[in-house]
Amino acid sequence: MTKPAFGVETSVDDRTGRVVAVYLRVREGKVAKTTEIEEGLANADYDADGALLGIELLGPCPVDVLDRIGEGEAPAVQRFLRGAAPHELVCN
Repeated sequence: MTKPAFGVETSVDDRTGRVVAVYLRVREGKVAKTTEIEEGLANADYDADGALLGIELLGPCPVDVLDRIGEGEAPAVQRFLRGAAPHELVCN
């Protein structure tokens, strides 16, 4: 599996300054498959080998969504997913 390369890209509403979307990059690579994890709220990108490349959050979603996506990943990846997501886009 490719070594983690963490990164965060945010989209902000120019009028309000509110975070409206975020991409949590876990690894560099070419996206072979995108899976909708939480309808209209969260998508996960995977490479051809099935390795998680990143997660796109489009609206507030339960924190357990991040936990499910990160299941089986290294502890550093799990901590990144939990810690890097803006509070506006994660709910309990």
